[in-house]
Amino acid sequence: MNHPFLSSTLRELQLFTRSWRFWTTFTLVVLIFVVTGPYGTFERMTLGVRFGYWLTVHAVTWTIAICFALMAEILLRPHLNHTLARMMIGSLAAALPIGFALGVIDFAFFGHWTNVGNGFHRALFALPLCALFCLLTYTAMHRQIAEVSAPPALVPAPTASPSSEPEILARLKPQNRGALLRLSVEDHYTDVVTSRGHELVLLRFADALKELGATPGLQVHRSHWVADTHVDRLKRDGGRLVLIMKDGTEIPVSRTYADAVRARFDELPARA
Repeated sequence: MNHPFLSSTLRELQLFTRSWRFWTTFTLVVLIFVVTGPYGTFERMTLGVRFGYWLTVHAVTWTIAICFALMAEILLRPHLNHTLARMMIGSLAAALPIGFALGVIDFAFFGHWTNVGNGFHRALFALPLCALFCLLTYTAMHRQIAEVSAPPALVPAPTASPSSEPEILARLKPQNRGALLRLSVEDHYTDVVTSRGHELVLLRFADALKELGATPGLQVHRSHWVADTHVDRLKRDGGRLVLIMKDGTEIPVSRTYADAVRARFDELPARA
């Protein structure tokens, strides 16, 4: 999947499929509809049928709205700076297909086919629901959406500079660019810690290591890399080595890298 638009859309869809916040919000909304039984479903349906109906309705409508919101979020980036505004436009545009999708669902459950006029009526009815959905989703996943809004595929390639600074710094916000201290894996992000702050970057850890340039350091764990200058001392914790950083952070050392760590930092005292 090399097309930038499709790659970006799939990458952002992964945020939803992997986010517990999103699934928690989705589950709570479905349960509220099942328990309250709005639009006459409480009187017309048993609990089991009502659960199946509202689960189907929300699964279909949220899927349509998410796809439209993410496509708008990506396509409108050059024209709108605010992520919520871009997502809201896409969610509202999803009202039309959602209106007809609701007609298909009602036909499946009640046997009544929705004509074109009713489909447009349902679309108008779905507009405020789409807006509410967008607000719920943005509130639940604001941080992740903000971080992925500038994915690697859209980050301009760093240009050569006299200082030959590590490429990975070009992915950070200007205020966070400083001397590299350590990298750590956090879910499907890499947490880049510098002397000026830290920032989550949507980048595989293996690829992040390739962008460190000539920064002296060592990978000490499958999920951690540390800069030589940031290591304060070695510590033995229950038979395992732990690196203590100058800011007090403890970084575990896996057995795979233990020998390399000892060789690199053998001049540092190993304390109990």
